[in-house]
Amino acid sequence: MSGPGFNHDLRQRQTQSLVLAPQLRHSLKILQVAALDLRSVIQEELQANPTLEELPMDGESLDKLNATESEQEGNTTTVSEDRARNEEMDFNRQFEILGKMDQDWRDHLASAGGNQPYTSEDAERRQHFFDSLVNETSLQEHLMQQVALDDLRPELLNALRHLVGSLDDRGYLAQPPADIALQTGLPYATVLEALQLLQSFDPPGIGSQTLAACLLAQLKAQNRADTLAARMIRDQFELLSRRRIPELARKLGAAAEDVQAAIEEIGKLDPAPGRRFAEDSNRVVVPDVTVEPDGEGWKILLNSDYIPRLRLSSVYRELIAKGTLSKEEKDYLSERMRSGKFLIDSIEQRQRTIERITREIIRAQGPFFAKGVGQLQPLTMTQIADIVGVHETTVSRAIANKYMRTPHGIFAFKFFFTTGYQAESGASVSNTSVKEMLADLVSIEDTSDPLSDQALVVKLQDKGITLARRTVAKYREELGILPSNLRRDYK
Repeated sequence: MSGPGFNHDLRQRQTQSLVLAPQLRHSLKILQVAALDLRSVIQEELQANPTLEELPMDGESLDKLNATESEQEGNTTTVSEDRARNEEMDFNRQFEILGKMDQDWRDHLASAGGNQPYTSEDAERRQHFFDSLVNETSLQEHLMQQVALDDLRPELLNALRHLVGSLDDRGYLAQPPADIALQTGLPYATVLEALQLLQSFDPPGIGSQTLAACLLAQLKAQNRADTLAARMIRDQFELLSRRRIPELARKLGAAAEDVQAAIEEIGKLDPAPGRRFAEDSNRVVVPDVTVEPDGEGWKILLNSDYIPRLRLSSVYRELIAKGTLSKEEKDYLSERMRSGKFLIDSIEQRQRTIERITREIIRAQGPFFAKGVGQLQPLTMTQIADIVGVHETTVSRAIANKYMRTPHGIFAFKFFFTTGYQAESGASVSNTSVKEMLADLVSIEDTSDPLSDQALVVKLQDKGITLARRTVAKYREELGILPSNLRRDYK
């Protein structure tokens, strides 16, 4: 009998969960990976799956092996292989189901607001994160190594740790010391003491809150705190940032030649001392697709240089056919052969998907391929997905980390997907083309009277493109073009 306040009842609850088969997750990985990295992914599977073999790449040997494989497939069909084929879904349909499941699961997580169980997919992502870590010393590690050299009282050490954690990728202090003191509950004086200590660390300029302070710290470290360059930064930084040499010379009482020399001296300083510890993201770009002119059309060449040719081993087929294996051995080999077949299908599906998407990009971006970047048309992934007949997430995964060689250079696949504007003529113009127009207008401007953002708006209106001034300013900044007052040539 239950005690007071307690009761027992049986309740039924329905929950939604998603379990992605390892093979399906692997096919997604193969679809996403770039050509240069694909071989290593396949090699991992070759090492884990004894029923897979890599074929030689010379034509004669390959033809013989294909002929032998076809003959063996006709003569060694087993009951387990028949069952495996009956159990397999159509690969294309399976692939699309996966894309839709993936998007549905993202939506479900977004609406659920967290508190989800730790899944095998979470574990895989976590392991991928740790596997992706580089061995180079980070900025935080470099600074904490210097902290360890001092015997600091616990309160000061705690403040230093918080300051190091508050640095941005440039090495600047991202928060005011007062805010850090409030957030941590540490005395403000201790935070200031820790900041002073941090700013004495290597590299010089670390822990600064402004560019001017960062540059002055570097000059001080070089015993040049009393030079004209230091005075210029300390007293006339606004004029310095605008390179107003005549005004700087007059304000500082120095010759224009000396001011110019001091500016060149400042130019040798590091405006972001923390970035030298950032991960080097430079990598070799290998195009996954090459598009070449072919008469009046275009020819698509898929890059297969990094994709090993695979087949299922005839040795293990024969072992299964002989019937001498135990049930456990036979089940294991049958499962490995199904896995290997799925891998081969995944690679073929990857190539077919990339080719189909490339063909539709060529059809949609014909003016670009014919004439160049200025003719890029607005295009979305949804449009391509609808035409190709796949889910939008499949297009997104298929173009990730992939590049296309065109007659106008090598471009990331994502380059071809861009929003746009409606010109007065009724034609659609992509924002990339608008940026190209902006760059062209600035390149031919009179440098003694450069075009302001409003003047650029008017010039674009003359071309039938109506944009707000703030949009022009945004595109100019994205192109790395300075404001008109900093582009002016005073000579």
